[in-house]
Amino acid sequence: MSDLHGSTLTQLAAGLRARKFSSVELVTALLARIERAQGSLNAFISVTREPALAAAAAADRALAAGSGGALTGVPIAHKDIFCTQGVRTTAGSRILENFVSPYDATVVAKLKGAGAVMLGKTNMDEFAMGSSNENSYFGPVRNPWNPSLVPGGSSGGSAAAVAARLIPGATATDTGGSIRQPAALCGITGLKPTYGRVSRYGMIAFASSLDQAGTLTASAADAALMLREMAGFDSNDSTSVDTPVPDYVAALEQPLAGLKVGLLQEFFDKGLDRENERRVREALQVYERLGAKLSVVSLPNLPLSVPVYYVVAPAECSSNLARFDGVRFGHRCENPRDLTDLYRRSRGEGFGAEVKRRIMTGTYVLSAGYYDAYYLKAQRVRQLISADFTRAFQDVDVLMGPTTPTPAFALGAKTADPITMYLNDIYTIGANLAGLPAVSVPCGFVQDLPVGLQIVGPHFSEARILGVAHALQRATDWHTRLPPGYA
Repeated sequence: MSDLHGSTLTQLAAGLRARKFSSVELVTALLARIERAQGSLNAFISVTREPALAAAAAADRALAAGSGGALTGVPIAHKDIFCTQGVRTTAGSRILENFVSPYDATVVAKLKGAGAVMLGKTNMDEFAMGSSNENSYFGPVRNPWNPSLVPGGSSGGSAAAVAARLIPGATATDTGGSIRQPAALCGITGLKPTYGRVSRYGMIAFASSLDQAGTLTASAADAALMLREMAGFDSNDSTSVDTPVPDYVAALEQPLAGLKVGLLQEFFDKGLDRENERRVREALQVYERLGAKLSVVSLPNLPLSVPVYYVVAPAECSSNLARFDGVRFGHRCENPRDLTDLYRRSRGEGFGAEVKRRIMTGTYVLSAGYYDAYYLKAQRVRQLISADFTRAFQDVDVLMGPTTPTPAFALGAKTADPITMYLNDIYTIGANLAGLPAVSVPCGFVQDLPVGLQIVGPHFSEARILGVAHALQRATDWHTRLPPGYA
């Protein structure tokens, strides 16, 4: 059982169905890996050992009876922003440190229905606010490629756990790049679906018009398998889109001949590390050899993504986080003098510095006299960015470019400079503002650190971008590399 951790989620699902090993054996082995790695990576907030073993035993009985779903017996983990019935859901914050959800998020329920076994809840930036996973109340997550470096955020716990093969796949969320950026820095595959493709019900809200649930896996084939089980309309979510879910797995083998790829001119700028750029361009050459046609595409309003995002997202965060007030649930201060003191101290003690910064920024841009100058203007520019993408997709099938400007950086290197930290998401935010699907796939290494290639498609083109990503992974082996010490 010691070598099964190197198998992909797809391989494990097939092996379990063929009864080559049991779910209990697999879960036991991975729980032992999690226990060994937790002290060095801090990838998990909660490990659900006993429920996982019970679920694995039930999965083995179902498999023996010839029943079960596509993921029966396969171990996964959930980012700790998804509500899980009977298991605490913290969102990486002190204010929810002891909150136990009375229900499952739709994503959790769907994957449970497909037979997946939850091993625990992964660490994350508090309320998904961050680019480095240093903002968690439960301590920073470390990059398995080099524990002195960040794994990226906010889904850094899920990314580190998958990269170290503690689990074969994990859920994650992406508001401005929080799936794709850690995927790039940890050398795995990160998929952000179209806004509305996967239900947001039971996913603790940060910025409601931007948040989207997705996957972190070793390969595009694994992402396709997970997304097929997660996607679909949900009447509990007013932003869920009622459109058919294709068989993403069956669509993986589409040929690339004639594929029109647009290279995002604005991404290959002076802020991009030269070695990062070299790895990305080498991956683009692979696509050319596979029959794709490359051309340069300009999205003139795309450089405005970061300032637009850091007006819109904090505004929505300010509204969404108003519910955490020390009254109904979550952290409550000791012996409040009056209601004002209860609000002030509960929120002051419960929220971390980055969350407070964004709440204050959001409250400011929504206040009387500033709404038109900041929030309304940002929403108008957001529409211009979305229109740029729409025009680009009239001429090309997908857009490509780097996922991040640099490889992983040192823990603490950017915590004192929020603006520099925010610029780590400069290549990922545009897809969130436009609600587009995007995937980051490994495309090489710079000084033994992984680099990611980003692929963006039109709305609801997940099958296409996963197929494009899969084609690269059939031609290269970057996605199969494991960090030192985790092979």
